[in-house]
Amino acid sequence: MISEAAIARVAAREAEHFRSVNPRAFAHRAAATGWFQSVPFHWMKDWPSPVPIVAASAKDATLTSIDGQIYDDFCLGDTASLFGHSPPALAAALAKQASEGLSYMLPTERGAALSTRLAAMFGFPQWQVTTTASEANRAVIRWCRGINGRAKILTFNGAYHGAVDDAFVDLKDDAPAMRASLIGQVHDLRDTTTVVEFNDEQALTAVLRGGDIACVLAEPVMTNVGMVRDAPGFLQTLRRLCDETGTLLVFDETHSISSGYGGHGAVHGPTPDMMVIGKSIGGGVPCAVYGFSETVAARMAALNMSRPSGHSGIGTTLSANALAITAMDTMLVEVITPAAYGHMLRGAARLVAGLEEEIAGAGLDWHVAQVGARVEFLTCPTPPRNGNEAKAAMHPELEAAIHLFLANRGILLAPFHNMMLVSPVTSEDQIDRLVGAFADCVRALKE
Repeated sequence: MISEAAIARVAAREAEHFRSVNPRAFAHRAAATGWFQSVPFHWMKDWPSPVPIVAASAKDATLTSIDGQIYDDFCLGDTASLFGHSPPALAAALAKQASEGLSYMLPTERGAALSTRLAAMFGFPQWQVTTTASEANRAVIRWCRGINGRAKILTFNGAYHGAVDDAFVDLKDDAPAMRASLIGQVHDLRDTTTVVEFNDEQALTAVLRGGDIACVLAEPVMTNVGMVRDAPGFLQTLRRLCDETGTLLVFDETHSISSGYGGHGAVHGPTPDMMVIGKSIGGGVPCAVYGFSETVAARMAALNMSRPSGHSGIGTTLSANALAITAMDTMLVEVITPAAYGHMLRGAARLVAGLEEEIAGAGLDWHVAQVGARVEFLTCPTPPRNGNEAKAAMHPELEAAIHLFLANRGILLAPFHNMMLVSPVTSEDQIDRLVGAFADCVRALKE
């Protein structure tokens, strides 16, 4: 219902407008020649604007650029700042910790308190800290292979687990295939990773009953290929099959922590054997955690007793540094609360209702998906059931035009897909501005 010509016309007009109001962003690119491709990390080039917006500051759910543009921020650092930018309690705690030392390679009293808070919130009695969720996933995979004595892991096509090599296997023509975009990969990951479609109980059953899978590493809801919800009963079947085959079940809840207090597993079930949480747990300070049951902890301890001393391949010097511990402890006490989730879920419901009303009014065959405080509009008529359907439904040019249109009107979405996050400090006015700008964009595309 929206022509390619209309998409190109809107995209060109919005790009020209962006150039006219963001001169300092272009000057910044010209000056940043010491960075490869003018950015300190390559995915900062993935925004749909002609050059990346250059941030000057951010507070609560608002971001200000060096060009003085003020944005209602629904990207929130791609989940890193899910609970708002620089909550006052966190800023104060970090400043105090900075004056007392940042990294000791020693435990702290605050770390002991944090471990009990993690257990209370997420329901797992044992925890470890890493610097990123990618690192946590790598550690969990090693532990699962070590304690299960099995080499293979199972992932779902299109799921996202950070920069973990083992997860970069896709399905192509119903067969596992190395992801073509992976730079410098020299080992065939298919020897130790297999992949099936999300929500495919038949394929899942066949693979797990082969008896050679150490763990299933899963997002309980896929969030990085659009959004793919679990079919009714699928996760319960996954849990049952893992129990039946002695396979460990790992939920990567780095994104699905948006579902509610305690994460998706705590809110909706089932309970995995291990879980990973990154990004937002420290309010934007680099850190992540993984939790596990007492049964898994006992098996990990036995594995440690059986191996020679020395490097385990798990951890880095900065893991569990004092700044990260302070950040997480402060977030769990002061910021990531049931009341915060109440605000987030009410705001997300308002956003969903507003977007659905505008989509219906425009006669578009699009739909809106929601996982707690995480909302996406998808430019396809029915919700995708798996990764391949989600990829097929994507329209990169259309999405880029919408994102740039919204950015030019002070609305910031995540650059990679149509993801919007509602924080505890996102206001109803911000949500209503997003819905209004979305409606204006749809009208412009249909002119």
